[in-house]
Amino acid sequence: MAKKEITKSGEARIKKAFAAVTERTWKGGGLKGNDSWHIFKVMAEFVDGFERLNKIGPCVSIFGSARTDPNNKYYKLGEEIAFQLTTCGYGIISGGGGGIMEAANKGAQRAGGRSVGLNIQLPFEQHHNVFIDTDKIFNFKYFFVRKVMFMRYAQGFVVLPGGYGTIDELSEALTLIQTEKIARFPIVLVGTDYWGGLAEWFRKEMLDERNISKEDLELFHVVDTPEEAVAIINKFYKKYFHEPNF
Repeated sequence: MAKKEITKSGEARIKKAFAAVTERTWKGGGLKGNDSWHIFKVMAEFVDGFERLNKIGPCVSIFGSARTDPNNKYYKLGEEIAFQLTTCGYGIISGGGGGIMEAANKGAQRAGGRSVGLNIQLPFEQHHNVFIDTDKIFNFKYFFVRKVMFMRYAQGFVVLPGGYGTIDELSEALTLIQTEKIARFPIVLVGTDYWGGLAEWFRKEMLDERNISKEDLELFHVVDTPEEAVAIINKFYKKYFHEPNF
């Protein structure tokens, strides 16, 4: 979808929202009633996700841009990392779409392992890729429900270059581990050229301002090869059993 079309679509949604407000007041109960029924839709996604994902076994979530071309070096890295992780006994969870997500599922399928896709329903960009096991395709409407599934059923995070969505997922994982809301698991950023500047900003700005502690910098690793990424995850789990994170 072209940028101009997206802008028009966004404007239409804003106008519709304001029109609805003029028809009913906040105190009138209409909005509150709609929100109450909305809870059941959210609950249904949680129940379906918990029941189905509880059966998939130990998995590693792989994140990255949906826009990455198959000829891109990071696409090939993502596929190889997924392949090697799968041969070590892990399943692979991706966001279900194209780009890096497709590469992750492709690598898992190539190795004959579990290939899971947590797809998100969007008005543009995303449709699930063809490398997901047919019984492990999930379609979520709500981003926050989908993120809970990523966190709960991941034994590790591998994060390749991506955009806002990838940064969002990375930040969620770091925050939940830092605050001990979930058990610690390995987080691996792949691509020093891409992530090195962010890691340095953490050290120079966030640490200097005392917004994080020195120990928080140990919550993630930056690597460049599939072998390094897989070794970090395997080393971590030599000491622990695979289990849900919370």
